[in-house]
Amino acid sequence: MSFLKINNLSVDYKMRRETVHAAKNINIEVSKGEILGLVGESGSGKSTVGNAIINLIDEPGKVSNGTIHLGDINIQEDPENIIKYRGKKIGLIFQDPQTSLNPIFTIGEQLIETIQTHLKLDADQAKSKAINLLKEVGIKDAEKRFNNYPHQFSGGMRQRVVISLALCCEPELLIADEPTTALDVSIQSQILELIKKLTRERNLAVILITHDMGVIAETTDRVAVMKNGKLVEIGLTKEILTQPKETYTKSLVSSVPPTNKKISRFIIVEKENQLIKNTNIKILNRWTKKEITKQDLVEVKNLYKSFDDNFFSDDSKNIVMAVNDVSFNIMEGESFGLVGESGSGKSTIAKMIVNLFKPSEGDIYFDKTCITKINDNREMMKFRKQIQMIFQDPYSSLNGRLKVEDIIAEPIKLHNPSIKNIDLKNYIFDLLESVELSANSATRYPHEFSGGQRQRISIARALATQPRLLVCDEPTSALDVSIQAQILNLLKDLQEQLNLTILFISHDLPVVRQMCNKIGVLKNGKLCEISNSEELFENPKHEYTKELLRLMPKIETIYN
Repeated sequence: MSFLKINNLSVDYKMRRETVHAAKNINIEVSKGEILGLVGESGSGKSTVGNAIINLIDEPGKVSNGTIHLGDINIQEDPENIIKYRGKKIGLIFQDPQTSLNPIFTIGEQLIETIQTHLKLDADQAKSKAINLLKEVGIKDAEKRFNNYPHQFSGGMRQRVVISLALCCEPELLIADEPTTALDVSIQSQILELIKKLTRERNLAVILITHDMGVIAETTDRVAVMKNGKLVEIGLTKEILTQPKETYTKSLVSSVPPTNKKISRFIIVEKENQLIKNTNIKILNRWTKKEITKQDLVEVKNLYKSFDDNFFSDDSKNIVMAVNDVSFNIMEGESFGLVGESGSGKSTIAKMIVNLFKPSEGDIYFDKTCITKINDNREMMKFRKQIQMIFQDPYSSLNGRLKVEDIIAEPIKLHNPSIKNIDLKNYIFDLLESVELSANSATRYPHEFSGGQRQRISIARALATQPRLLVCDEPTSALDVSIQAQILNLLKDLQEQLNLTILFISHDLPVVRQMCNKIGVLKNGKLCEISNSEELFENPKHEYTKELLRLMPKIETIYN
């Protein structure tokens, strides 16, 4: 019997010129002991449905139609019902645990406050319950960690704390909104296993909101697919993933990077405006294309980087070794992947290669020149032009005060100050066309674009100086699966047609398999192993690599 029943739910946002239908006539039921996956791209209405259940729709949005029942109670009928049940009957897990926790209060204080708000317990009873909850979600030394602040926990541990907060008043419904998006594969696996365990043991009804189809395959019993505020289809997870009826669902499933094989290109079933087309890249008209020499373009030798974890102390115990004796080579024209958990040193190595960090020890060679020993800024500019970086979050890496044409023009004018305005304008248009954006995009600001479009702008800006090396630091981790497929196809096309060398950094193993010729695995700043991508996936040598491969979500498991 269904515990949660959503009937004909509609959520509208009345704007000055139009009304946006964020959710339209949604019908969903969830039973106790069941995990329902809610999937779709950004803007599909997934989170809107979750927020509507707990009445967290921001103005000018409102529930314009429909009913939501918990058991026999219509929780939309009386606003007091929502206040009474939110946190008590309905537990919430949000995407970013850092923003879900108050940084000025200890974990224990936050748990006790929530418990005493909903349950009639004194301070000692509330503390005892809070410590038991921390133990239940896998926090070691719970009595000691009870008095710690959020910043003293890792990302995975903070998410466990958020789960304990969601469970502290013994809810019957749990809403988890992208609970593992920001987590590494090993931490993600732990959190998903914890949610499944708690669902069984506490007989919870769970809604898991995500765009990760691998997570859906391994975690949910049923799945509902949403697009543009509408429910496209709903059914058993195995049926939806193996025999999808709707074109949009087929597109989502086909866009997922396979974990069991390498493909030359991501298949995008649905034809939409933002679809990447395999066309000639116009930038070739202006690109000085360098022939591939089949020699190493990048050589990293015995690289070390340490950080002082406590600025106010001379204690050497506070020194953190972020990169510890790392060496590898990248051949020209090759895609080299670096994978590992957060804190493994991936991004630190990338920032040293682009000269944002100076190594503590070791050298980096680019085209046989040791760039770590260059002290002259004018000499370094020659290499900055040839090495460009694409960051994880395009919104924060683009200047929101500048139009797109000024963002792209900035590096061009820096390295070629004598360029004529007409040539500059034409070059910008060619760059935008190379990343499948229209010329009209040039006069708009970053906030006027979607996440995928903003990442295309970042790629166009990186290409503006005609680099030989692109350093891609988690370039698709913040994107939906279908948008991710488009961006990865674009990078494949650009590399092939422009003879680019790519350093691709990610904790998403299936993506790295599709994008890279060779892969290095990092743990705690040390390189565990380097291997050709297929050899690494088929025959991993290091125990840590084997563990990462075992833990990664596999959409293929649903077929067995």
